[in-house]
Amino acid sequence: MLLEARHEGIATLVMNRPDRLNALDTKLVTTLNDTLGRIARDGSVRVVVLTGAGRAFCAGGDLALIGQDRSIAATRDLELLLASGTQAVLTMRSMPQPVVAAVNGAAAGAGMNLALAADIRIAAEGAVFGQNFAKVGLFPDFGGTYFLPQLVGPAKAAELFYTGDMIDAKTALQLGIVNQVVPATELEAEVNSLAQKIAQGPPLAIRAVKKTLFSSESEKLTLALGQEVEEQIRCYLSQDCSEGISAFFEKRPPKFRGN
Repeated sequence: MLLEARHEGIATLVMNRPDRLNALDTKLVTTLNDTLGRIARDGSVRVVVLTGAGRAFCAGGDLALIGQDRSIAATRDLELLLASGTQAVLTMRSMPQPVVAAVNGAAAGAGMNLALAADIRIAAEGAVFGQNFAKVGLFPDFGGTYFLPQLVGPAKAAELFYTGDMIDAKTALQLGIVNQVVPATELEAEVNSLAQKIAQGPPLAIRAVKKTLFSSESEKLTLALGQEVEEQIRCYLSQDCSEGISAFFEKRPPKFRGN
């Protein structure tokens, strides 16, 4: 589910569920979390690249599995997924190595927030981004409520959270969500070029810069992630979530009632 490659100080991680648009299930998130933790302790790795296999970066949580668990009122699997995702996000921000997200396609829900947890984001021209939790009655997770307002301001973040609408890569660039947008055929080369430049730089200085940029946010980010889990579980057990997921698979507009 997660491919790992090493080359000249660069560790490339590829979420590998292309048939599910790299949707996140417990196994993938747990593996990603464990791998990031291992790499964080590896002094031979100077930069990490995170991307997705196939035509998507990550479509967010696997709604088929989430809906199945929701139908039996089970929260154990979702709680495990959220716990692993919370730790993965914290590791991405606190690990000494810079993390570059290569957004090769759709980055939706928790998938978008994984990209936001990276230090730098480069997107293909055809990539799209969305905080589409509201469309299925769920709450943003994986740090979205912390990262997105920092990048786009609270008003624009509110719009994206409330509507769940997708935006294209050009708009994401204008909003400051991504650093660069490149043709899809050039994405791998551009990301590799950036990763090599970082890997060839002075590791002590670069790691110190990352620590300076992000270490002070640890307490606030941890608090935000904890609040997200609490609200996500509450929304997950609501009738609105049940209706939202049903409407998604039945390809009809949901009828939310606030319960």
